[in-house]
Amino acid sequence: MIKTVNYQNKNIIDNKPYKYLCLLCASIVSLMVTGPFLPDLLVSLCSIWFIYYTITNKIYYIYKNKFFYIFIAFCFVCIISSLLSDDILLSFESSLFYFRIGIFALLISYLIEKNENILNYFYYFFIITFSVLVIDGYFQFINGVNIFGQKLQFIGSTPRVSSLFGEETIMDSYLARLFPLLFALFIIRKNKSKFEIYFIALLFICIDILIFLGGGRTSFMFLNLSTIFVILFINQFKKFRIITFVISLALITILTLNDNRLLNRYVKFTAQQIGISETSTKKYIFSPGHDSHIRTAFNIFKDNPIIGAGPKLFREKCKIEKYQEGSTPCSTHPHNFYVQLLAETGIIGFSFLFGTMIYFIFQILKFIKFKYIEKKIIFSDYQICLLSCLLITIWPFSPNGNFFNNLLIIIYSLNIGFFKK
Repeated sequence: MIKTVNYQNKNIIDNKPYKYLCLLCASIVSLMVTGPFLPDLLVSLCSIWFIYYTITNKIYYIYKNKFFYIFIAFCFVCIISSLLSDDILLSFESSLFYFRIGIFALLISYLIEKNENILNYFYYFFIITFSVLVIDGYFQFINGVNIFGQKLQFIGSTPRVSSLFGEETIMDSYLARLFPLLFALFIIRKNKSKFEIYFIALLFICIDILIFLGGGRTSFMFLNLSTIFVILFINQFKKFRIITFVISLALITILTLNDNRLLNRYVKFTAQQIGISETSTKKYIFSPGHDSHIRTAFNIFKDNPIIGAGPKLFREKCKIEKYQEGSTPCSTHPHNFYVQLLAETGIIGFSFLFGTMIYFIFQILKFIKFKYIEKKIIFSDYQICLLSCLLITIWPFSPNGNFFNNLLIIIYSLNIGFFKK
């Protein structure tokens, strides 16, 4: 049985440099809002420092982990794929230093092991960052500009709230992917006051609705998927999340019924894109554009089945006529993790992600067996929330961003770092 964290039973390290390091790592939650450069710089510098620190202090046990071995093997496959590609330097931009993500995850895990107060730091950064996004996001939706004067984004006539992300309409993805982490940190906190509980309830409702207003249908689907998963399996705060989620859905329904733009975006436009509307003559994978990307990527995979065309090279290979399918075959990535890994790293690279999905399914079946048959708990509520992060990361039946995107892989590293402890 895995116990939840008890801050009072841990040996707390009080030296100031260590506390500054914890604060620095936790600040990545806020830095991700500024764009990819600062968080990636932080991850890179912290990873380099941690490698130096573990070697000079001979803390080699950190690396003796089967999951880390598997991750390094995947990095090695990506590098080999790059070396065998048609554009080694371009491909290396994604593959050569990908290992830093695994190192950063180990650093987060190590910091939690030494001083679990870092979880408080992360919690406060989440609360502050999400609260600012909520305030600014609703201000932008109502006034057409955010507090810095950045205009509300539109897809056609449909508004897409981007808040502090500006022209990058990824606010909904950021909130949806990190929301389970916030819930996990809330669950694990001791001595929660009534004010804190009510505040978090209000914040959850506001976040749910803001993700919807962000206009990202995949992000909204991820929110619903992770929420349903958490509600099914947690014990504490189950009613809390059910109530906040039901209120959110009720308010979202009211908003949708009173704003034809939202109704068209989430219902009519979606039906039209996948080809199930009354006027549709052909069915598509997600949308005509996604369908074209995916079919083009699969053609690239068929020509490079073992080791792929090389990370980051879909954008180049899709320009070759023999691979092209549909009206819009080219993009920076195929918009699906599994298809991207097939095209860029072949069946070998793909097997790592597919294996992760099999591992996840096995763990959930194992959890269900122990919980309902043997009446034992093998995962805490905290870990269930983190598993929901893994679920929306490996979910195969949706469009995705770039698997090698800096912001996305930083989110992966946080999930892994927290879950390991």
